[in-house]
Order: sequence, then structure tokens, then C-alpha cells
Amino acid sequence: MAQKCVECTICTTARKKQRGLAFWFVKFIEGGMCPACKAYEKVYGRKAHERVP
Repeated sequence: MAQKCVECTICTTARKKQRGLAFWFVKFIEGGMCPACKAYEKVYGRKAHERVP
């Protein structure tokens, strides 16, 4: 399930740019409702919108 979030274009854009509509959407809306984003947080230990180190 976390792999879906890794492949998601909206989440990928939010992680890459760290600003804009996609970032806001993932941070405030999708992160709390999307099961793929929740799985991403559980597997990787960071929110779906946070930059990959």
C-alpha cells in the first residue's frame, strides 16, 4: 500500500517541490484520509509530504 503513495503523482510532486497546491493538498487533506499515505507514514516513518532525505 505504501508503494502506491511512492508512485502517486500528487504525493511525489509534494515531496519534490515542498510548496504549491499539491503540497497543501497532501499535507492537510489527503494525509488524513488516504490509506496509501497512512501506510507510507507507517513504513517510512515520515509523512507523505515530507522531503525524502
